[in-house]
Amino acid sequence: MRDFKIKKIFLLTGTLVTVYILYALIAGVFIFAFHDHENSSYMESLDPTRFYGEKISQDRVVLVEDRFESGIARINVIENAQESLDLSYHTVHAGTSSDILFASLVDAADRGVHVRILLDGLFHNLRGDLKDVMYSYSYHPNIELKFYEPLDVLRPWTWNNRLHDKMILVDNELAMIGGRNIADKYFGPDGYNGASNDRDVLLINTDLGNFEDSAIYAMKNYFDDVWNHEFSYYAVSELTENQERRGRNRTEELRVLLESMHESHSDLFHQEINWLEKSVPTNNVTFIHNPIERLNKEPWVWYEITSLMGIAEQSIFIQSPYIIPTDKMLQHVNQDEISVKEVSFLTNSLAATPNVLAYSGYRMHRETIASSEANVYEFQGPTESLHGKTFIFDNRISVVGSFNVDARSAYLSTEVMVVIDSEEFADQLNREIDHYIHEGSLQVSPDGSYHPHPSVAEEEASVVKRSVTVMLSWITRFLDYML
Repeated sequence: MRDFKIKKIFLLTGTLVTVYILYALIAGVFIFAFHDHENSSYMESLDPTRFYGEKISQDRVVLVEDRFESGIARINVIENAQESLDLSYHTVHAGTSSDILFASLVDAADRGVHVRILLDGLFHNLRGDLKDVMYSYSYHPNIELKFYEPLDVLRPWTWNNRLHDKMILVDNELAMIGGRNIADKYFGPDGYNGASNDRDVLLINTDLGNFEDSAIYAMKNYFDDVWNHEFSYYAVSELTENQERRGRNRTEELRVLLESMHESHSDLFHQEINWLEKSVPTNNVTFIHNPIERLNKEPWVWYEITSLMGIAEQSIFIQSPYIIPTDKMLQHVNQDEISVKEVSFLTNSLAATPNVLAYSGYRMHRETIASSEANVYEFQGPTESLHGKTFIFDNRISVVGSFNVDARSAYLSTEVMVVIDSEEFADQLNREIDHYIHEGSLQVSPDGSYHPHPSVAEEEASVVKRSVTVMLSWITRFLDYML
């Protein structure tokens, strides 16, 4: 009798697990293949000429390309915050860079700066050894911490609504936007094994009296909208006595850590950086973003990018860690309107990419893109990879931020980009990109092989990596709307 009851419990448990898995697959995966976004009036108001300016604007920009310098830049803007600091990030990984960030934010809050931190609800990584950081921030009176769309096991369709933004807003004067998450691989010095190369743009509002005319104003409003949205929740609603104790202890540990880092890594802190002197003028800077909604979003950022493709006259350049142009995305690209002579792509090779799942989706389009009139360059790595998301039109309009060329960025995630009208900034970008193309990449032939290069060798991916990619591609070809 007892064995019968045990078997019955196991059978019931197995049935419930099976039913839940099927429910999760239908509501968390397959539904996205059929659900269509609601159309707003966004398309009607689409005007790519609004990105151009006729005179010098109040917003100046700094290209922050080098990994190590980008870490110093973050420390510097946090150190110089006077009143407010708003940060929005997809993921944070344990390491030296996150330790410095955590401690620097506490230091800013101790100075009286109001700090708001918004992290993705699934990929924030404030778990395990980092969980006390969550309590520390919830304990500090000048810090607020929220998670966007935390795990909801009963509503699997929310699992794909991810916060992919990467922004820092400092007072009303500075903003940093790009594609870097917080992890050592994004800030490692030359020679760092497994480094991820990305880029940031630092915006400077030079006319604080006319804040509403700055792109930073639009970024601030967007941050407020996401922060106050029903999808965003405080990490801890109310601290227990134990959590408060752990938070208090961790706060003190972060203060001690920062003092220690000041002594051992003095070159990282209190740098005299004249951002205005480093900046270049712009004719216009415009902030664009995706809507905040669940299931498939209306692809606002992709609308804007494809509209810029349509009016480009000379050249289009696209850099993305992987390129997965789904049929749905291509419906917004009017091939007849694109008349430029030069279209170029820069992405990762199989040897360089750390994201085999995404590469398996790119693999299905690789030869098709290379067979077109476009030039496709693949960064060879293999100890580094590319993570930057950048578009350049006619060597004048630059678009930089968090948007990858894939369906996930187009329809599923929040995304943020800045559109910069500045030939001087575009020239700087082109010089950095040329370095990757001519000194680390190979051009893909229509048959998938590489054009020979006098100084760049083809890097071979391991047999395991190649095999896994091929096997995954047989699955992801049916699920490219999720990549």
